Amino acid sequence: MRPSGPVPSQPLYAALDLGTNNCRLLIARRRDGYVGFAPGATTAAMADGQSAEPPTLEIVDAFSRIVRLGEGLAMTGRLSDAAMDRTVSALAVCVRKLRRYRPRFARIVATEACRRADNGGLFLERVSAELGLYLETIAPQEEALLALAGCAALLDPAVPRALMFDIGGGSTELTWLAVRPGHSPLVLGWISIPLGVVNLAEAHGDPSRADTGYERMNAVFAEKLIEFDRRYGISEAIRAGGVQMLGASGTVTTLAGIHLDLPRYDRARVDGIRLSIEDLAAVSARIRKMGEEARLSHPCIGRARADLVIAGCAIIDAMRVLWPIPSLRIGDRGVREGILFGLMGVPAPQLAPADPEEK
Repeated sequence: MRPSGPVPSQPLYAALDLGTNNCRLLIARRRDGYVGFAPGATTAAMADGQSAEPPTLEIVDAFSRIVRLGEGLAMTGRLSDAAMDRTVSALAVCVRKLRRYRPRFARIVATEACRRADNGGLFLERVSAELGLYLETIAPQEEALLALAGCAALLDPAVPRALMFDIGGGSTELTWLAVRPGHSPLVLGWISIPLGVVNLAEAHGDPSRADTGYERMNAVFAEKLIEFDRRYGISEAIRAGGVQMLGASGTVTTLAGIHLDLPRYDRARVDGIRLSIEDLAAVSARIRKMGEEARLSHPCIGRARADLVIAGCAIIDAMRVLWPIPSLRIGDRGVREGILFGLMGVPAPQLAPADPEEK
């Protein structure tokens, strides 16, 4: 793939996000006043005090591979040799792309698996020695803010409160937001729950059951939401109206693809769509009723996600039941886009000052 676009003088930007389950790279140009994600997509969240159109992204190249870096981590506390080898192989592809495009600005981050593993530092040293790639391990709060920055364009400015979540392989980040038209979102509260589709399935799944332990995983995750809900009065706000929900991750995009009966995954049809709460319940039930072979062969699930998608349904359903917001908007975007916007100088979402009355 050759770098494309009518303005060759525009510099290239690159973002690499190494998570517990996926390795993702995105290389893009800044395009002011141009909507580059998909037909009908909206622009990035407007920066504080700005009235001009914020930048959007012209995607030059992208790479994504499921590496399962965190496989077995919940049981052993360490990254396995096989998982590290898979990940180094994927990172080598990223290095080749970075050398080919030579972006002027780049940021390369690692998240939950490298944060948690006893040998996470040794793994990063190996990556540096073998590939010349230096990964920055970021804290959960920054991960949540980057995911929000990447998805903020999908927030409805007419709805004053928002609940956003990003389901990863090893953790799930949630943010409770004030939506401010003409300004970046204000983060009223956030939480990083150390449960994602990989470690939840490994610790609480049940391979002997057709639903692979859905009920247990759902209950375990639901328990983690109660204090966050109480602290920020989220259920109360939902009952009063004026709350929207936004989700990012492979879980929500997989559910959307299945709901749409896509013959193969199509980002342009998934990114930005809304699923009603009834649609979410129906597609979750549909997935749980599938046999193993049906999940393995489904074009929007496949072998890489077949044993994890039930855990994803358990997480989604726990949030859907506690927080019955009428619909979920789905973003096939997140940390990488947030990194790119930061490199381009777009102000990040703001954290609200500590104030018990601010809900």
